[in-house]
Amino acid sequence: MQLKKASVLVVDDDPDVLTAVRLLLRPQVQEIVTEKNPENIPSLLAHHSFDAILLDMNFTSSINTGNEGLFWLKKIKALKSSAAVIMITAYGDIDLAIRSLKEGAYDFVVKPWHNDKLLATVQDAIGEKTNGSKRSSPTGPASVIGSELIGESEVMQDIFFKIKKVAPTDANILILGENGTGKELIAKAIHQHSLRADKPFVKVDVGALTESLFESELFGHKKGAFTDAREERAGRFEAANKGTIFLDEIGNISLHQQSKLLSVLQNRQVIRVGANEPVHIDVRLLCATNVPLAEMANEARFRKDLIYRINTVEITVPPLRRRGDDILLLARHFATVYANKYMKPVPELAKAALDKLKSYHFPGNVRELQYAIERAVIMADSDILGASDIIFSPIEAAPEAETRQQETNLEELEKKTILRVLEKHSGNLSRASKELGITRTALYRRLGKYDL
Repeated sequence: MQLKKASVLVVDDDPDVLTAVRLLLRPQVQEIVTEKNPENIPSLLAHHSFDAILLDMNFTSSINTGNEGLFWLKKIKALKSSAAVIMITAYGDIDLAIRSLKEGAYDFVVKPWHNDKLLATVQDAIGEKTNGSKRSSPTGPASVIGSELIGESEVMQDIFFKIKKVAPTDANILILGENGTGKELIAKAIHQHSLRADKPFVKVDVGALTESLFESELFGHKKGAFTDAREERAGRFEAANKGTIFLDEIGNISLHQQSKLLSVLQNRQVIRVGANEPVHIDVRLLCATNVPLAEMANEARFRKDLIYRINTVEITVPPLRRRGDDILLLARHFATVYANKYMKPVPELAKAALDKLKSYHFPGNVRELQYAIERAVIMADSDILGASDIIFSPIEAAPEAETRQQETNLEELEKKTILRVLEKHSGNLSRASKELGITRTALYRRLGKYDL
């Protein structure tokens, strides 16, 4: 069906959104119906046949579902509507929008949208409805996004889909995950799929910068600004102008450094150390940290206004132990990479080796797997890697074993938890007992039990 012959329903409780979509689509489609109240959806579907429905994900209604958009999507599907449903969402609801695809939505668009992107999405949805083709789901067979980021597990497919959605925007993105999970690869993939792909990608490990180097490295300096400033130098933000700057280990910078960074992000300009004139910058900001977001939300550690500034969209990279058969996929990939690097035949992995990989917890994540396979390729005397060829890092194994032993002793764990909470609240028993979820009397008993 051509777009000109299509009938489209738009459901959103924001009149400005309804007006904007009506003005955009009215010249393009045969009929456009707008509706503020989602309660009227069943009646509209009973009296109209729509080719596409644009449905907001959040309404101010009495339905207590946690997300009204998903509720009404399911209702539309239950009413046997053949319309292709396109969800309208904000950056913060992208995880829910991805879930909506599994519930039967065709696609989603992020507010504020680009008009040509919205038109293309509606056109594709109507075209698919007409010819009966089916769009591949976000958890489809594709396993690679970029040259190094690999995964077929559902959690990774969701991440790949999110990357493709947010990359073309200029949204600031915070990438969370344990060390070794591939946060830098995620950042590079976002840049490669962005509209700035042909511009610089500049990485800075801000967690490794001292207080004295932080401003000079990021914002630049004038000649003679300090003892070793023998020449004028542009900072990393200027080097990334028109492109992407990736600030790794953002969770480890001091409050003073956070204040300086926040000022630059708010004003979109830097002032070189020793200079007075501001330099305007146009960068896309990506940040990463292994610090859990809940810990960063502590104002004593990290400014909340800076968290909001860097975290328009959040991507959490799962640890390798939660990625299922991706472990074997990555192992075979690294075996090929390192066999080619060291000019050796690409080895097979014996079943015993595969079983050993699948049963290991990988505290060092993908990085540890990569090094284990590289070592095996170098040291193996055969074209088949056996279980004995797979040797895991003792650097990672020792702390893990110690942690497991501690966590099996419940009394020791309780004692350490009480001590940590008491220290946090400077010995205040009322606050400590409240955080622990017990009464002051119960806390007193435990202090006596452990001679604290």
